Amino acid sequence: MQVVATLSLKGGVGKTTVALGLAGAAQRHGVSTLVVDLDPQANATTALDPEPTTATVADVLDEPRRAVVERAIAPSAWGEGLDVLVGAEQTERHNHPDPGPAQLHRLDRALQRLAGELITDPADEPHGLVEERYRLVIVDCPPSLGQLTRSALSAADRAILVTDPTMFSVSGVQRAFDAVQTERERSNDRLQPLGVLVNRVRPRNTEHDFRISELRELFGTLVFNSVLPDRSAVQQAQGACLPIQAWDTPGAREISAVFTSLLGRVLRSGSRDRPAASA
Repeated sequence: MQVVATLSLKGGVGKTTVALGLAGAAQRHGVSTLVVDLDPQANATTALDPEPTTATVADVLDEPRRAVVERAIAPSAWGEGLDVLVGAEQTERHNHPDPGPAQLHRLDRALQRLAGELITDPADEPHGLVEERYRLVIVDCPPSLGQLTRSALSAADRAILVTDPTMFSVSGVQRAFDAVQTERERSNDRLQPLGVLVNRVRPRNTEHDFRISELRELFGTLVFNSVLPDRSAVQQAQGACLPIQAWDTPGAREISAVFTSLLGRVLRSGSRDRPAASA
């Protein structure tokens, strides 16, 4: 099971858009995926429009037992192969500025319960072949460095740093990169930054070109070659609660291609072996 966090410490850069776009690409390519909505705004949950649940991620962070985790997960309205660990405004109560180790590892413990659940395909009997319930977990973080974001980094294998091409982008990426490095040293030595994804780029915009060059100068190959163009199709698809991959316009297809490439990079980056956990 590969756990990826979408991270930005600067609001309004499209972090949730990236989480949703990656989830849509995974579903399109048959990769079983769970989206964990850690942002108290719960925008990812709204866009994925899951069935009602009797618990949310806030309850999971209160008590990360298997039974609670299962009650907080529902299929998304996007179709088969994409589930949601639903977000809620109440998750904010877990966003302490200086959490202890026990608080930080509750999300990781919850995901261990899912990693320990293997599904046997009857068609593979009597060989006993099994597959994980989820091949990919995408954690959508809030745009702040409190307990919620640090919990995601404590549980993640890779972090995608999302930014936009503005004058504040460099400092925002630097803070996010430092947060990844710090959490790796503190609690999760498998955590690595997957890369910096620049969103809402306008072609032939001098300011955007300058800021992207600035990012590449400072972060080198960590900045993805592909950028996400600024297209109205993103808002249109989200407003219709549909994946960008299902929105049939030239702009949507352009963006979908970037997310397909990103998915390939995520899957090639490897995953952590997670121990099975009891209920």
